[in-house]
Amino acid sequence: MRLFTALRPPADVAAEIAAALGSRDRLLRWSDPAGWHVTLAFYGEADPAERGGVLDRVLDGRKSVDVQLRGSGTFPGVLWLGVAGEDLADLAAAVGSDEDRPYRPHLTLARCSRTRPPTAWTEHLADFRSRVWTADRVELMGGGSPYRTLRAWPLRRA
Repeated sequence: MRLFTALRPPADVAAEIAAALGSRDRLLRWSDPAGWHVTLAFYGEADPAERGGVLDRVLDGRKSVDVQLRGSGTFPGVLWLGVAGEDLADLAAAVGSDEDRPYRPHLTLARCSRTRPPTAWTEHLADFRSRVWTADRVELMGGGSPYRTLRAWPLRRA
């Protein structure tokens, strides 16, 4: 099963995102808000029990992180919101993010043309700032769309 670890925004932050988006055009394939998440590490095809054992060890006693969504951008084929958090990269490294590539936390909003980025949307969302929230739970997610939570680990409140 394809696995990854993620943080999910709380309901009020998801509502902030939805309000900022407003009505959505049909030129993009919008992500379902119920599936919005910030990926910490992608594992590809892996055994959930084996990965869960590793996460048991690396997340034991790990402290929570404060997170804020802000700004927007694109990767080829993806419209996203940026994610800021002082200890976010350390958390991603602890759960096994790819050491060969720099960690670029983001929340995927939509899929788009790889050759024509949605510049009107990146401009519209450029000044977006969510409230800061404390991410106090890491989820191991898998399956296809929609993703589902297979296990979760609490993070210690700082």
